[in-house]
Amino acid sequence: MSSLADLPALPRRLAAAEPGWTETTDVVVVGSGIAGLTAALYLREQGLHVTVVTKVNIDDGSTRWAQGGIAAVLDPLDTPQAHAYDTEIAGVGLCDPQAVRVLVEEGPARIRELIRRGAEFDRNPDGSLMLTREGGHRADRIVHAGGDATGAEVQRALHEAVRRDPWIRLVEHALVLDLMRAADGRACGLTLHVLGEGSEDGVGAILARAVVLATGGMGQIFSSTTNPSVSTGDGVALALRAGAEVTDVEFVQFHPTSFVTAGIAEAGSAREASAAPAVDAVQRPLISEALRGEGAHLVDENGERFMVGQHELAELAPRDVVAKGIYRVLRATGADHVYLDARHLGREFLEGRFPTIMASTRAAGVDPATDLIPVAPAAHYASGGVRTDLHGRTSIPGLYACGEVACTGVHGANRLASNSLLEGLVFARRIADDIARDLPGQAEPARAAAIGPAWVADPAIRTELQRAMTRGAGVLRSADSLDTAAKELARLAEQRSTPDTAAWEVTNLLTVAATLVAAARSRRETRGCHWREDHPNAADEWRGHLLNAVGPDGVLTQDFQEGTA
Repeated sequence: MSSLADLPALPRRLAAAEPGWTETTDVVVVGSGIAGLTAALYLREQGLHVTVVTKVNIDDGSTRWAQGGIAAVLDPLDTPQAHAYDTEIAGVGLCDPQAVRVLVEEGPARIRELIRRGAEFDRNPDGSLMLTREGGHRADRIVHAGGDATGAEVQRALHEAVRRDPWIRLVEHALVLDLMRAADGRACGLTLHVLGEGSEDGVGAILARAVVLATGGMGQIFSSTTNPSVSTGDGVALALRAGAEVTDVEFVQFHPTSFVTAGIAEAGSAREASAAPAVDAVQRPLISEALRGEGAHLVDENGERFMVGQHELAELAPRDVVAKGIYRVLRATGADHVYLDARHLGREFLEGRFPTIMASTRAAGVDPATDLIPVAPAAHYASGGVRTDLHGRTSIPGLYACGEVACTGVHGANRLASNSLLEGLVFARRIADDIARDLPGQAEPARAAAIGPAWVADPAIRTELQRAMTRGAGVLRSADSLDTAAKELARLAEQRSTPDTAAWEVTNLLTVAATLVAAARSRRETRGCHWREDHPNAADEWRGHLLNAVGPDGVLTQDFQEGTA
């Protein structure tokens, strides 16, 4: 069966009112996490006027939830080559070596610039940066803040820097709709919906000389995720509707250790798919990999460590390896979770190093100093996204992508822990430099009606979509499970609605979900965080990238590019 069979045709535009208001800026940045705010600040250093559009409030994205830290070579005994080696091992043969080299060589300078912007990282008594280790790293190279509150500190520093700049306009409570393109195909702005602004339904347009997508991830396509509710794949869906290429979307990293609170089973876990509990999507608290980096152990219900012998790094193996190890235990026992044992680390250490984790688990009745922590894998990070080059340029001139929404080639088939925040810093700078070098004048947008079919799905399908994706395209996949997911998505796509915020958002989820299923069906191997039960080994013929796009008629297209570039 073709990987595109049974999948629904997708909209090339979101059904929406014509823009009732228009603004003009030099560059519009969509997203207010580390990638978006850093890009805005670097663009301002180039003397450009910037508008930052964010879906809810400036601090509501994924960045503030990042606990572990940022990976960079800051120890004199460490080397960029060692960091690159660990990154490429985690990526299982699909990392772009050039992109990895850019990341590891430029990363330390970007960290220092972040510190100059006001970010305060944890330090040793002698004033040096305190470094720790996470899964897949063979050296201590993770900088952190507030013990396990790195994301919150980074977000605070960037937020304050943006607020201080009068030439950065911040538009909150704004859902981006579609890309606007000039007659020559270049991106020239976007349409968006802003609550309480402009016309009665709030739809407007921002004209810009360049557009930067920094919208974050798409974890909300699954029933259980560490992502916040805003992570609905909006940037990837917008890019697909505009005709841009996306790649590697089948590689969704499931974080091994999300906190399983009492009374909530893990949807689509080790139980039979048909018996998976019907729970709505929930953001699960993250139990940082740094806790394992400091010596916590994974154990089964009998208190036995099960990662020892499965990988040379045991609990600190790359995330896909640990998630699979946990999943094997869950399948064998029928349980919904395993445990993380940090009791031997002691209360004083845990309180000082992991105050966020201690507070969240104790609020649910679990004290890591005395209790085992129930954990299970949950959708966490999209290694793929909108395809970019080393300067963040997409396949559409004038459209850039940065952060989790982008696929720079850094992560390959599985992200190395704590490389994500670093990627946002490094490629935001590269995007700003590229835009400043070659920024055209403002173009007039062509008529959007020429782009293709416009419609929106019924918001009522959201929970069913999430369940279908969890059962069919979650941690464990097969031809049968993916075929079932494809048919479910096609059925759900037939349920249409009138335009509103919920309908736009669920249409983005449907668009991203269909694209992921198409790619996962095609990749008949197990590699990184793509685990095919019916193709359990990696295959040389699949050492390459699946490129997906949406044609003028809304039908998904797919191509395969061999190699790692």
